Amino acid sequence: MDEPRTPATALEPHDPALVLLTVEEAARRLRIGRTTCFRLVLAGEIESVTVGRLRRIPADAVPAYVAKLRHRPAAEAA
Repeated sequence: MDEPRTPATALEPHDPALVLLTVEEAARRLRIGRTTCFRLVLAGEIESVTVGRLRRIPADAVPAYVAKLRHRPAAEAA
């Protein structure tokens, strides 16, 4: 019997072995859009590195960004 297929919109599990994430993978983890994530990268809000011609986000930069958001004063967040 075949296993039930998960819908394409289901969240993929985090692979703890990944050191660098694509912008799309980081956006999925943050539950934000790809374009928004690219804007945050370009603004320097989320740390990123280039590997050749590719843009990658270190896996630990995602929780660091969330921690930065949590400690931002309420007046700044608006």
